[in-house]
Amino acid sequence: MGTALCERCAQLVEDLSAYVRRLSREIVEKIKECIQAIAQCCCMRRKGKGTIPRTSYKPLVQEHERLAAQELVQHLGSGSESVLLGNDCLQALNTLAVSENNELQQSAAVYLLHLSEHLPTALPSEFLEPYPALLRSCDVEVQRTTSLSLVNLLVDHNVNKELIVEMGTMEPILDLLESGDLTVQCNSCACVAMLATSDANREAIMSGDGVLRILVLAKSYDPRIQRNAVGALLNLTRSERVVGALCQEGVLPVLALLLQSADVEVQFYSCSALRNVAAVQEHHSSMLGIGDRFLLKSLLSLLSSPVEKNSCQACLCLRNFSENVQTQEELMALGCVPPLTTMLRSPAVGKSESAITLLSALSQHPPNRDGLVEEGLVQAVDELLLLHSSRTTVLSLGAVTVANLSTTPTGQQAVMDSHCVSRLLTALDPTSATEGARICIASCLHHLTCLELLKPHIAEKMTAEHISHLVRYASQEEIPELSFHAACIMGELGMNVAPLLRPHCDAVLGYLLQFLKSPEVRFQQLAIATLSTLKNDECFAAAVSGSAVQEQLCRVRAQTEKTSKLLSMVSPTSPSTD
Repeated sequence: MGTALCERCAQLVEDLSAYVRRLSREIVEKIKECIQAIAQCCCMRRKGKGTIPRTSYKPLVQEHERLAAQELVQHLGSGSESVLLGNDCLQALNTLAVSENNELQQSAAVYLLHLSEHLPTALPSEFLEPYPALLRSCDVEVQRTTSLSLVNLLVDHNVNKELIVEMGTMEPILDLLESGDLTVQCNSCACVAMLATSDANREAIMSGDGVLRILVLAKSYDPRIQRNAVGALLNLTRSERVVGALCQEGVLPVLALLLQSADVEVQFYSCSALRNVAAVQEHHSSMLGIGDRFLLKSLLSLLSSPVEKNSCQACLCLRNFSENVQTQEELMALGCVPPLTTMLRSPAVGKSESAITLLSALSQHPPNRDGLVEEGLVQAVDELLLLHSSRTTVLSLGAVTVANLSTTPTGQQAVMDSHCVSRLLTALDPTSATEGARICIASCLHHLTCLELLKPHIAEKMTAEHISHLVRYASQEEIPELSFHAACIMGELGMNVAPLLRPHCDAVLGYLLQFLKSPEVRFQQLAIATLSTLKNDECFAAAVSGSAVQEQLCRVRAQTEKTSKLLSMVSPTSPSTD
């Protein structure tokens, strides 16, 4: 028999044994923590594997993890929202999300996927807590399931986008853009695209080196990934401040090349993104400096796309470029008018409105006008006004274009040879145009009546109904611009439409009296000029005699004479010419 230890020595041995056991546990835990940290790091995924190599080691399921898994399974079959979103389920999710066992992490991911597919309301913010750990999982299936659930939540607007970033989810999402798994890349890219609709999130994507990763995926051969990547770039360009940083990162050549993609969605997203960038004029030189006018040629080619939204976006992008006169001249030299007039004649409203938006801008530059007339633009606008006679944009911009083109002799003749005047007069009907459109139409007709060649043509097309509309608008003091232009049309036509004005004699004198009382000199002068013309008509001359209009005229004359005398008193004496 061995010698029995004394009580003191026995205690020392027991303490040593306890210390070794405790130390062993700490070492094991430290090893586990180290391995887990290495596995979660994005550097392990950047080498194209997506996961760390599998080993024969399978972590043991801890008792609290087993209970958490049971908790989720029990409640997963429940249709009760309050149960699914209960605190017990939340605690179980958080426990399983950080588990070393991939199968348990997958259980948590599947539960979140179930919530994302069946939750009719917004996900409570605390249920976002498991996402960072699950997205950092070394298991590809967990990454796929978790990222898909996040996509579902974002698509259905069942989650606060800013809160996702605040909960630390953006970094692992951006890391997954470099995953070796195409599904994970696709899902994470979709998440970035939807998160980029928020200003705050755009900043987080930029600061997290997300742009370069997205640009890489924009060149992906997988159409789903490429589409999501270009969609993300589009949403990033919605912020003017972010646009500058994107240009520095080299986004412009990528977007320009994608205009020629075989995928119509990629074409649309890239064209829309370029349109946003082109809205900032300081970027025009960089954009137009790509190749030999490569971008302008690509956009002009896209005008002929059978996909309406693509041709419309190309048109609107070119409209942003047309703020520059030199660019307008380049567009004319490249033959932009034929495809635009083809769009103008399209029964599709979107195409017509996009085309007239660009053409009206081109018509504002005087050197373009004869070329536009020679290309048949006046006739095309005539057909447009007939085809889309109730569209505000068509009426407004069509009127602006006609007014611009009528500044040249060839343009005036083209207007006379068309039905544009009749179309515009018909559009004055208050039931067929909005207030803004009526102002544009009245302004255009006012301009045309000031042209000697067109004045008799307009008088010939004028009907009693047209005059009725003009008198009504001239009497509307609450819309001064419409009132002024309507009265100018009748004042310019004068005796040519006097017979049509006679039935409205009282209304005409009513608005002229208001003009004479107006503090605006232009209204006073218009009233005087109109009365000077209408006094040659017996009916109006008799109506004015002894009326309130004549009394007001006398007051205006007296006031004018008094003003002239005061001005002569304060004006400096003219220097002697001797």
